[in-house]
Amino acid sequence: MFRWVGAILFFASLAYFLFTYLTTFGIAATGAASMRAITWNVALFTIFALHHSVFARTGIRDWVRRTFPDLERSIYVWVASALFIAVCAFWRPVHGVAWSVTGPAAWGLWALQAAGVWLTLHSARALDVRDLAGLRSVARHTEFKTSGPYGWVRHPIYSAWFLMVFPTPEMTGTRLVFAVVSCVYLLIAIPLEERTMRASPDGGYDGYMRKVRWRLIPWLY
Repeated sequence: MFRWVGAILFFASLAYFLFTYLTTFGIAATGAASMRAITWNVALFTIFALHHSVFARTGIRDWVRRTFPDLERSIYVWVASALFIAVCAFWRPVHGVAWSVTGPAAWGLWALQAAGVWLTLHSARALDVRDLAGLRSVARHTEFKTSGPYGWVRHPIYSAWFLMVFPTPEMTGTRLVFAVVSCVYLLIAIPLEERTMRASPDGGYDGYMRKVRWRLIPWLY
């Protein structure tokens, strides 16, 4: 039951993000950009980001695994989902509009965002949604696939995130700060994640890196 409720919270957090980004984040606030609001938003997202880094790569994860051996992944999902909902709920509006595009160009940007959603779903299916949602009680041996999105880049879900948050026809200050802060975090997190995976005793990730060279963008990065 704990795992299933956590999975529901996981999907609810994603739905809430989409709703918030498309609605409240899209409302242009008036006046000059507030450094206080930007600082608050950066601090708020940093708390969410620290959970990912600290929980996944320190002794805290080992303690949780020993104390709750069947619920380690689910506890991680519970905390991450609750923090993500809090980030979206308490994100402060930032004044200004970076750009506003209409006509065919706007349709092109929407198409890029739709491609980001498609890439997210396709990449999640290539893994296992049950693992992502914390429904499995024990960790499985990781198989690094080289077909589909994971044959194009090593982190296709992160690539999809860039596509979802940046190419919007109406880039308000609120959206822009969210996009920049979240994507900077991903750029910092990728090398840390890969260092952790390369430390695995089976050496599987090193072989995967040799087969799939690019992290986010084919032939570029």
